Amino acid sequence: MTQREIPIPNTEAPTYWGSDTLAECLRAMKVPYLALNPGASYRGLHDSLVNHLGNQSPQMLLCLHEEVAIAIAQGYAKASGEMMGAVVHSNVGLMHATMAIFNAWCDRVPMLILGATGPWDAARRRPWIDWIHTVSDQGALVRDYTKWDNQPGSVPAAVEAMLRGSQIAQTAPRGPVYINLDAALQEARTDTLLPIPDPSRYAAPQAAPPAPNDVRVAAQWLSSAQRPVILMGRMSRSEADWDARVALAEKLQATVVTDLKNAASFPTAHPQHAAPPGYFMSPEACAAVREADVVLMLDWVDPGGAFKQALQGEACQAKVIQVSLDMHIHRGWSMDMGSLPPSDLFMLSEPDAAVHALLPACHAKPKQIWPARAALPPLPEGDVISLRALSQALAQATEGTPLCVARLPLGWHGAYRDFAHPLDYLGADGGGGIGAGPGNAVGVALALRDAKTDRIPVALIGDGDFLMGNTAIWTAVRYGIPVLVIVCNNHSFFNDELHQERVAKERHRPPENKWIGQRMSDPEINIAMMASAMGATALGPIHARQELQAAIAQGLKAVRLGQTCVIDVNVAPGYDTNMSGQNSTQSSVHKR
Repeated sequence: MTQREIPIPNTEAPTYWGSDTLAECLRAMKVPYLALNPGASYRGLHDSLVNHLGNQSPQMLLCLHEEVAIAIAQGYAKASGEMMGAVVHSNVGLMHATMAIFNAWCDRVPMLILGATGPWDAARRRPWIDWIHTVSDQGALVRDYTKWDNQPGSVPAAVEAMLRGSQIAQTAPRGPVYINLDAALQEARTDTLLPIPDPSRYAAPQAAPPAPNDVRVAAQWLSSAQRPVILMGRMSRSEADWDARVALAEKLQATVVTDLKNAASFPTAHPQHAAPPGYFMSPEACAAVREADVVLMLDWVDPGGAFKQALQGEACQAKVIQVSLDMHIHRGWSMDMGSLPPSDLFMLSEPDAAVHALLPACHAKPKQIWPARAALPPLPEGDVISLRALSQALAQATEGTPLCVARLPLGWHGAYRDFAHPLDYLGADGGGGIGAGPGNAVGVALALRDAKTDRIPVALIGDGDFLMGNTAIWTAVRYGIPVLVIVCNNHSFFNDELHQERVAKERHRPPENKWIGQRMSDPEINIAMMASAMGATALGPIHARQELQAAIAQGLKAVRLGQTCVIDVNVAPGYDTNMSGQNSTQSSVHKR
């Protein structure tokens, strides 16, 4: 286990190749890491990263699957707000990576993806292999869910493409870009390193403030509102932005709604927070929207869907202030923009920029007395490990320890844990692509390790999610990335059992058959053994509730020692439908 593989120094007289200049450009751009699965199409760049740069700035992170490489880069951006890179091999590697790229796209995170192709000059292609790894328009594979793609025809053009791609990826609304490097271009000998422009002159622009008249009108509406509601969606990880959001809500005495699709954006224990967050709006949140006279939507995911769920077909009577730049990224292939919301005022800016502009412009309202949140019902007696029991054991084992929760399983109820800091919870995968959880967790942990924070990265991941992306654990072990992964193992793609049960009931067929084609049993998979085989500290399977707290404490100890730890916990299938904001059969999503 090492944090970086150190190459043997090159003692030969210096020679320079096209890929050496490209590697120098990545260093000048301050790309910290390149997560990759190797391939011959970019062997020139690979050599330059190792033998020209010494495998640092950027450092390569070897991954065992391209989806894992992209997921790690996504997790890194989620925690740090910064762009890292990933490299995929030719058309075949890009095809492996596509689901993870779609997640990053829907999650609106910046990412520089480098690809490669066999020599575009057909006369230079090796027999067979270079032909099947060359396609006429490789970028078309991901063009509908990347912000930009390019296949440069020379080394200077490739330098410009990387500078432009970095700028585009990091300009809101953020997202991945793809640059395809011709193998022949990489392997062309050059007399010297080609000049690289100063990347600081090609930086992404800062967020523009909203139009002053929009701020004035929005402030008037919010200040005079009797029942304002704020829907907080994609927000930044900045503590200053977090504090401004709290200050604005308190100044307006507004009800605040958040969800579990996005990272923490407002303290969930705050008296003005409507109800525990979920993947869908809770009954309390829906009631607040129905009764609102002004709704401020801050880059809410599926903004029209919020009104459809809350109003159930009735017309929206409230004034709606929509704040988002997301329309700049909408296109025809994907419907990830959600349904179109009504808006009486559309502020075309980043949501946190609007918050900072509105805060001094709004008038303070008298402080209200807000109803206390209902206490959780007592945890039932017995030895069954529910997600509620797991959450309680996690809280007890980590009391006083700041956590960064990188992922939560689909059956998690928002009341199980409160979030009080922008790094307390980092949201879902963006595109609903199963298998992203382990890679996202490793990327989050890498960013926290580099930031030298005292937060412990913890991911609670479903067994299906883990099994599809589990090789990220090897990468974490290989590079000394400490992270605690708790696998909530119900031995089933359980959400799909709910779908099959619902369809069977609608068709008057036996719902008891819902498990067929869903259960991962006979034989059951020993996830702890899988993790151990990849070098992780592995605990479990945990079957008894009384074993949980000690196992989590042991896992935390391992992470503090710099280890990667996986705990396999056998949880009972089911969602908590006894509490508000339920994730019930009726609201189950199309994800396993």
